[in-house]
Amino acid sequence: MQQHTYTGIVQKGEKRGSALGFPTINIPLENPALSGIYAARVKVDKEEFDAVCYADERRRLLEAHLLDFSADLYGWNVVVTLLKRLREGKRFADDEALKKAIAKDLSAARAYFARVR
Repeated sequence: MQQHTYTGIVQKGEKRGSALGFPTINIPLENPALSGIYAARVKVDKEEFDAVCYADERRRLLEAHLLDFSADLYGWNVVVTLLKRLREGKRFADDEALKKAIAKDLSAARAYFARVR
């Protein structure tokens, strides 16, 4: 996959990820054709973090869950680089099914990062 990089200021979302136990940062998605779940790197100031990103073409947001990170980044300028597509996005019957899928995505991303280091 060709790497795609997106830059934006972290904005407040619906807090759905946090409610599910997977807080995300949200930046505007300016490529409406992009969709799916990706392993990614997020640069915040001079630090980079592994992440799982969801390109939500319907809401035109790029949501990133930074692995092993919990600080508040509202208002920060971040750079998100999509590295590997993990799967297509889809709707889930309930929150439990969604949480299981997110946990699988996190495992797949961690395995990807372990391979490329």
